[in-house]
Amino acid sequence: MVFEHQIPEGGKIYFGEVAKRKREIENIASQLFYKNSFQEMVTPLFSYHQISSLPHQQLIHLTDKSNNLMNLRADNTIDIVKILLKRIGKNSQNSRWFYIQPIYRYPSVEQYQIGAEIIGGGDLGEVLNLNIAIFKQLNFFPTLQISNVAIPKKISQYLDIPIEVFKNIEIGKILSLDIEWLNRLLYLENVEEIDRVISIVPNEIVDEVEKIRQIVKTIQWRDIKIAPLYYSKMDYYDNLIFRFIKGNRTISRGGNYSIENNHSVGFAIYTDELLSEW
Repeated sequence: MVFEHQIPEGGKIYFGEVAKRKREIENIASQLFYKNSFQEMVTPLFSYHQISSLPHQQLIHLTDKSNNLMNLRADNTIDIVKILLKRIGKNSQNSRWFYIQPIYRYPSVEQYQIGAEIIGGGDLGEVLNLNIAIFKQLNFFPTLQISNVAIPKKISQYLDIPIEVFKNIEIGKILSLDIEWLNRLLYLENVEEIDRVISIVPNEIVDEVEKIRQIVKTIQWRDIKIAPLYYSKMDYYDNLIFRFIKGNRTISRGGNYSIENNHSVGFAIYTDELLSEW
């Protein structure tokens, strides 16, 4: 039996001190975004275009009055890019946008996010440092993990193995290949150790490994780990990516991505996860 006062599993309610802390985080982030020439975008709760961009089983489906299929907003990045390209277009010359709004995933998952996108270009180091600036103002210092999804993609092609091996983190299958350079990449955590590995990896991925080292040089953070074989399940990421981790929680995530051949950079802070750890 379901009572009318119950909150569906995955739903959120904030009140009192927690709601105050949530607003503090949002205010700090928005002030930094405005200071760095970002403008805010609030996108519709209902969407048509995400149906073709995300796995069907992740979406909460509805129909409009003409029986056209639509869904609740399930990804802010996809919304920002597609609305900018297809609806706002030439009406705005701005390429720097931020958002503070939730997404919804099947069956009843609600996730508040704070994010920023630089559409049609941009430097990943800039948005990473913006994420860092927000956390520093909050006096919050999770572990930063940096990866490059181009590495597992190229290894998959080079060794003719399914990309799912990396998507699903099948360490046993990776080790069973018994390839020294691959094993070294698997266990590589510190950027200082890249020199020992980069000399033995195939030429096809040398530049991609080097990109990790170069992005690390642009930031100041106390706890940095690298994970060259990590593969994000967000399929639009296509090169360098990062995520901040505390315990078993991913607090934020960002990277280089491509949506409809439009290359951009951005990140999102998962507000609910941050509140649980901050």
